Amino acid sequence: MHQDLSGILPVLPTPFTEEGGVDAAAMRRILRFALDAGVDGVVFPGFASEVETLSAGERETLLRVCVEEVGDTVPIVAGASAPTAEEVIGHGRQAVSMGVRHLMIQPPKTLGSSAEAVAGFMGEVSRGLPEARIILQNAPAPRGSDLSPETILAVVGQIPAITYVKEETLPAGPAISRMLEDAPSHLAGVIGGGGARYILDEYARGACAAMPALEIAAHHVALDRAYRSGDRELAREIYVRTLPLLALQAVYRMRLTKHVLMRRGVCENTIVRAPTPELDAQAIADIDACLAEIDALALPTGAASRMAGAIG
Repeated sequence: MHQDLSGILPVLPTPFTEEGGVDAAAMRRILRFALDAGVDGVVFPGFASEVETLSAGERETLLRVCVEEVGDTVPIVAGASAPTAEEVIGHGRQAVSMGVRHLMIQPPKTLGSSAEAVAGFMGEVSRGLPEARIILQNAPAPRGSDLSPETILAVVGQIPAITYVKEETLPAGPAISRMLEDAPSHLAGVIGGGGARYILDEYARGACAAMPALEIAAHHVALDRAYRSGDRELAREIYVRTLPLLALQAVYRMRLTKHVLMRRGVCENTIVRAPTPELDAQAIADIDACLAEIDALALPTGAASRMAGAIG
């Protein structure tokens, strides 16, 4: 089965200006950082993009920047989740009009967790977006509906437009295994979530891709390449080295991502709109120490040169 989404597909953060608006120039730098790191695709907007805080105009502006900067080099996944099918279709049509075909959609939590309700919603969306390839995002409670693998398989089986599932419930591993055991032929793959904190388990169970945050993209790419080439020892070494930072990222979220990108010379500030814990001096020292340990890891020549380009 052909998989045109595979590898490392980071969810891009939204940069803001000191005045509070979105920063298109910084977004271009973020995209260049991602591409220089060798990513296999980019995702915008998603939860890590603070999507709930963006206006429709801001979403359109920054998605257009993504399309302009990325071109045809790697796939773009556009987040199109919204409370109603009408809104989802609106977001989706906007993305499709820019040439984006992959849309990531989380069924609204208000639907509940029954296969009938979710399939009804996703069916309406797919009929309104006949050109789209849909990634069904299964987020954990309280943010999402925490759909069971059986429910997802029932929904996907009814809707051929759903070609991928992004599985983010915890533990994601058993759910990935269960879905891939009985996946319908049109399901091209299951993508891991959880910020790459469980990436090796997800890959071992057959996940085709991961959608982490962006701050250590070059290392995630190096891990992915090592794993796929059979060098599981290097993949695990990179994985273990990244875990302390990823544990902090689970707490400080977008603010940590922007702090690291500021250290890299990509972002100019760590301004966020979404409720996110502040970074005090001790937290910053901890993050910087974790980052230094990650950067001290000797990577293969190709990965090392890619990382140097990404952080230079």
